[in-house]
Amino acid sequence: MIKKASFVKSAEYEKDFPEPLSFDIVMVGRSNVGKSSLINRLTNDRKLARVSKTPGCTKLINFFRINNKFYIVDLPGYGFAKVPPSIKKKWGSIIENYLRSARKKIILILVDSKRGLEIEEEQMIEWLNYNSVPFEIVFTKIDKIKRNKLREMKKKISGIFVSSSSGEGMDNLFNVISQQ
Repeated sequence: MIKKASFVKSAEYEKDFPEPLSFDIVMVGRSNVGKSSLINRLTNDRKLARVSKTPGCTKLINFFRINNKFYIVDLPGYGFAKVPPSIKKKWGSIIENYLRSARKKIILILVDSKRGLEIEEEQMIEWLNYNSVPFEIVFTKIDKIKRNKLREMKKKISGIFVSSSSGEGMDNLFNVISQQ
């Protein structure tokens, strides 16, 4: 259970990261997948992470200290942000530099349940497997799809299925975090 959460800092380079705690829970996914909403739901603080209707607002790595024990780390999104290709490329290097860091981490690959796994998520999974980085797939926005489609997805794909709006599935996500 999260009792205390605070924003620590935004950083681009490893030298600027805050001192490590026991581990990092890392949110990675498309620009509009709901990373900030999920952070706010997990911490029960609707204003902790900035939520925007415009994809691509997270431009740096954001660190949130949780219970003074670990960080939730919000990485820049990929996909829908309407920014020049040079900015998207920079975000890619920011993400990769963080993922290559020696920090103890578990990655939560957030996937919009309405879209399912797409090439970017498959590439991320392949990269994480290749580099032996532990991860979980978290399907977001399950309140936005029909129940029969959700049942079919759960049969075909293993993962955690959550809704930041309703709170459905959050217990499963808390269980993954508490096992670290």
